[in-house]
Parts: sequence; structure tokens; C-alpha cells
Amino acid sequence: MKHCLIVLLLSCVNLIAQKTTAIKEIRDFQEALNKKFVIAETTPLTSEDLEVFTTHEFFAINMHYRIKADFIRTPYETPFIMQTTTNREPIYVKYGEVHFRLNKKKYILNVYQNQALIEQEEYKNYLFLPFTDLTNGKTTYGGGRFIDLEIPEKQTIIIDFNKAYNPYCAYNNKYSCPIPPEENHLEIEIPVGVKSFKRHKL
Repeated sequence: MKHCLIVLLLSCVNLIAQKTTAIKEIRDFQEALNKKFVIAETTPLTSEDLEVFTTHEFFAINMHYRIKADFIRTPYETPFIMQTTTNREPIYVKYGEVHFRLNKKKYILNVYQNQALIEQEEYKNYLFLPFTDLTNGKTTYGGGRFIDLEIPEKQTIIIDFNKAYNPYCAYNNKYSCPIPPEENHLEIEIPVGVKSFKRHKL
């Protein structure tokens, strides 16, 4: 009995530590995003918006939307042109699929690799997850949001929707942004991550 209680206690301590670490990662993500936007050399904001920008508006952190998903590699996919908000034609390849449950329903999203970007050493393990959901055009940017991932070492991967961010064209029309493919639409609200930019007309 005593041994079982010790194991249970250690498990609880471990879960609390994991949650604390995850929350810190999300807050670090938010801080880094805000810092990038207030620096003239790195911000996508117009000069007018930069003058008044202080912080992004984020949903409250919700660990329910930090999900351990099954990662399924899909080799031998054919490269394709991902549609963008302009006539730019970037080449992507579907790298794999993430399978997960959310609110007792099963979902599948595709993850992609930008074929030009992976030529750079710092992005060779980078995976791109664009998605749309039922908050778009309401509380989030109408064109969907993105999540950055890395190729996992195992057959699972953490999808943290708390780190969902807006494409640059949500802030400035001069940018060309990928449009999330239709198959990456979630018929559910994802009320975490970055909210819509108030001065941008959806």
C-alpha cells in the first residue's frame, strides 16, 4: 500500500512538473513573438501599426489543447504548389500526418515541408502545420493560423495549439502567405493561441 502511494505521489509530481514546463514554453513563445513584432527590423507590421503596437492578444492558455498526437510518416509524396495570397508558388511536400482526439472526436492534419526552406541548415528538421478552424473570421484571423514543428524522433508528436500564430499577411498586405489546404480544416473551435489583429480587416 505504501509503495502504491509513493508511486502515485511521484506520478503526480511528474505531471505537475511537465505542466509547469509546458506553460513556461508557451509563455516564452508569446514573449518571443511580441519581441519580434516591436523591433523595426523584424516586424511585419506597417509603420503606423508599429507605433502603437504593444502586445499580441492571446487566448488564455489551456492545456486541453496541448495534444500528444500519433505521427504517421507519408514518404514518396509528390511535391505540389501550395496556394498563397499572391501569385507566389512555393513548393511543398506532405511529410506526414498527425492523428489525435479532441473533445472525443478524431482528427487528422497534414504537416508539410517547404522544399526551398529545408535547404537551410537551421530548417532541415522544420515541419509546417497550417490549419483553419471555426474561430476564423470571428476571434482569429480569417485566413487560418500556423504552428511550427520539428520532425519527431518517435511516432508521437506534441501539437500545442497554444502556440498557433498568424501569418504575416494578417498584419500587412505586402506579404505573401500560404493558404491552409482544405484538408487541414478543423470543424471545431480552437480557442487558444494568437487572436486576430484588431486593426486588420478580416
